[in-house]
Amino acid sequence: MKKIYFLFIAVLISSISFGQNLLVNGDFETWTDTTTPNGWTKAENITQETTEFHGGANAAKHTADGTKDLSQTVSGITPGNMYTISLWYKVESGDDTDARIWSYWRDASDTNITDNAAELRGPDNGYFDTNGNQWAEYTVTLTAPATAAAFYFEVRSYGSAVVYWDDFSFVEQAVTTPTLTITSPADGDIIDPGTTSVNLSVSVLNFSVGATSGGFDGHIHWTVNGAAQPMKYDTNDETIAVANGGTYVVYMELVDNSHTPISPAVNTTITFSVASENQVADITALRAGTVGSFYELTGEAIISYIVTEGTRNQKYIQDGGAGILIDDTAGTLSTVFNIGDGITGLTGELTEYAGTLQFVPSENIAAASSTGTVLTPIVVSASELINNGEVYESRLITLNNVTFSDTGSFTDNTNYDVADGADVTVARVAFGDEDIIGTAIPTTVSSITGLGGEFNGVYQIFPRYASDIAAPLSVNNFNANTFSLYPNPTNTGSVSISSTNNEVIAVQVFDILGKEVKNQTLTNNTLNVSNLISGVYIVKITQNNASTTKKLVIN
Repeated sequence: MKKIYFLFIAVLISSISFGQNLLVNGDFETWTDTTTPNGWTKAENITQETTEFHGGANAAKHTADGTKDLSQTVSGITPGNMYTISLWYKVESGDDTDARIWSYWRDASDTNITDNAAELRGPDNGYFDTNGNQWAEYTVTLTAPATAAAFYFEVRSYGSAVVYWDDFSFVEQAVTTPTLTITSPADGDIIDPGTTSVNLSVSVLNFSVGATSGGFDGHIHWTVNGAAQPMKYDTNDETIAVANGGTYVVYMELVDNSHTPISPAVNTTITFSVASENQVADITALRAGTVGSFYELTGEAIISYIVTEGTRNQKYIQDGGAGILIDDTAGTLSTVFNIGDGITGLTGELTEYAGTLQFVPSENIAAASSTGTVLTPIVVSASELINNGEVYESRLITLNNVTFSDTGSFTDNTNYDVADGADVTVARVAFGDEDIIGTAIPTTVSSITGLGGEFNGVYQIFPRYASDIAAPLSVNNFNANTFSLYPNPTNTGSVSISSTNNEVIAVQVFDILGKEVKNQTLTNNTLNVSNLISGVYIVKITQNNASTTKKLVIN
């Protein structure tokens, strides 16, 4: 015969007195009608059975195909006390996987505080055996967790099984054994870096904690990493100073008024740690990090867009090599920032959602490290975004020479296929409070400016404003012209720019953060760069309303 176990740790003691059954109508003797037993909050495919029963004159019969539930919530639970569950069952048809218990302890807010799969189903997933189509009893004794306020009790049957249930009971036992539990932090917790103190919460049951006089049972001795702490004469929270990278072992025990551990001994130990922050110089290094680890971004990143819709406090940031999305549901970055502001020294956890890397801040930044930076989008083709989209994730880009397959008006949270010949990618309208919503979808070739995105391996672009949808840039035509930018790299203080026609050339130069450092109209094809420090720059060249960009290296 198969057996069912509950994976709760229960300590049986000799001084047990049984109370009354806390389940309502566990014997199924009263019914509102033939399908509704009184006192049960959920009864699916249940019928009153007056012929096949274990005790009394009635039982509950589970019938029909599919999943059938019978459940009830028992309130008034006393944490630390033990409860005995008993039930009788008979499986008339079905197999050893067609009937089971499905139950949870719940706290005062009606939230499940035990994992049904790990703690309540037991071996064989808590299924009852058929037991030869005979009535059989199942019973188990459980100890209520420290925060338990109620117990949710449910039996189920599956498939086309026919199961009879009868004589359920849930009986509280008076428990006098002392218990000591550290309820927070939990054993094995990893605390966010930047945390300087942790509150230690304690629960003591069946033991009176107080001063050495006044009728108290005793008090608590405790240590942190082996160092003795002041004796506890109460169960109030304690504050422990912590630091990044630290590991902390907390030991507590109950002692009597003469400082002697009580017998049998009652003690507990937890170990928790504070995560370390790994320093990275730029977003490229951050993106190469490990999801779930904590980092400090020591270099400056520029805010390219602030999401004002919703409550996640999201911000897109980028530097000269990469971008990332700040996801700040907790509102840790409480300082007010603007688009174009620089952030230096950002700390947090590297996370991922649907393939998009995100950075969750762990500390506030007091002020912007710079302001007013204007970022220049990187011009990419549909093919480049499709095949090399990870490079552009969370960066400001312009997708050029594409045609929308849809017509009508833009709506929020909608994907639109855009094509450049055979190359088809996605433009997603994701910011529902911007003025792009309701504007007309263009029917001609267009350029789309926005933020590079990803959803489960599909690379996208997120336009923000109505102005992000514009006429195509004439990069292809201009690139067909013969032109040159030389010497490149240069250390001469100037570069020459020439093309196949004699029209005026307008030049803008941007540093790796996208900040404009030079804006000049050339009359002699020579660009003076003597005031620029060594590094990599982006040169935007415009002639006859056509533009292109080139990388310039200054040694």
